[in-house]
Amino acid sequence: MIKRVFGNCQIATMAIGYSLIENGVIELSDDVISWVGSAEDYHGDLANMENLGGRLVTPGLIDCHTHLIFGGDRAREFEMRLKGASYEEISKAGGGIVSTMKATRSSSLDELVEGALPRLDALIAEGVTTVEIKSGYGLTIDDEIKMLKAARQLSKLRPVTIVTSWLAAHAIPPEFKGREDDYIKEIAIPGLKVANSEGLVDAVDGFCEGIAFNVEQIKRVFDVAKDLKLPIKLHAEQLSNLGGAVMASELGALSVDHIEYLASEDTKVLAKNDTVAVLLPGAFYTLREKQFPPVQSLRDNSVKIAIASDGNPGSSPLFSILLTMNMACTLFRLTPEEALLGVTSVASQALGLEKVGAIRAGYKADLNVWDCKHPAELSYRIGFNSLFKRIYRGENA
Repeated sequence: MIKRVFGNCQIATMAIGYSLIENGVIELSDDVISWVGSAEDYHGDLANMENLGGRLVTPGLIDCHTHLIFGGDRAREFEMRLKGASYEEISKAGGGIVSTMKATRSSSLDELVEGALPRLDALIAEGVTTVEIKSGYGLTIDDEIKMLKAARQLSKLRPVTIVTSWLAAHAIPPEFKGREDDYIKEIAIPGLKVANSEGLVDAVDGFCEGIAFNVEQIKRVFDVAKDLKLPIKLHAEQLSNLGGAVMASELGALSVDHIEYLASEDTKVLAKNDTVAVLLPGAFYTLREKQFPPVQSLRDNSVKIAIASDGNPGSSPLFSILLTMNMACTLFRLTPEEALLGVTSVASQALGLEKVGAIRAGYKADLNVWDCKHPAELSYRIGFNSLFKRIYRGENA
């Protein structure tokens, strides 16, 4: 057994809020945290203690909603939006997700992996140790599976945990235009079964919106997911309120994501079902939205709030978890404590993960050491990375 002991540090355990420990000690045994507490309570061997010089230690960060695998880019559409075109107008004109679909279909598995690595590396450089990655840009069975294979390959190339989500119900490809029900029947559902049989799926997602799929169509996919004993989550209430978030929550969804248009009274449904609300300030910022998610109602009803980059080529070309935290505070008025919870312990719940996202005995040794004294500094600075050391499963990485 390999033991490491870190001392002379401030520890934000994130067990309940910051749960700060002054002058703390963390002991690792192989890839697991074996002890955490104050130095005065530690009775182990300090002979080889790694002195962290008073620095801050947090759990490894978790980006619980990304679209990291895709072909091409949509910089031209960014320019179109600045000239007045809306997200929906671009989508209906053949842009948006469909344009990325074409580039993704024409990309090989290796090309998708090669294109995603710089984006993944940017997250890793800011202390991310767990990343969720969705399919959703292939929109054929083979191309959706190709995306998930690329995601699995990334976890072999970098010291990071990758969690995958089947998101075939993301957009309607041109060959199925006006035949959304057929797409669900012929692609989304059978493809899910194939991908699951190949061990490529950790969860099932969908996009419930006027430019995508309605509640009943998404529910058909989710019913199959439940039969396969796969957890579900949903892009919901981003551009309008179709009732997708309530449907997903009632089915036991891990999370509902975006939710700018979620009715305040519906936050009680999320609370009842312990569904996490995942806020995505990058998309809100990029699309210049005006409708804010019901943050205070989420708080009032004790709904857990996670945040994520939503890193994707169109609506959120954001691959910085630290900037995501700042945006969540500045745009959505989250506190720095809520933001850090949203990329640690609450984010782990949004992915259905255990023993990550907090610094506790028995948890995985995914840690970040920061060149700062207080965790509020992580959300406070803009465009500044204070990461001093990243530890993944007990090893410097």
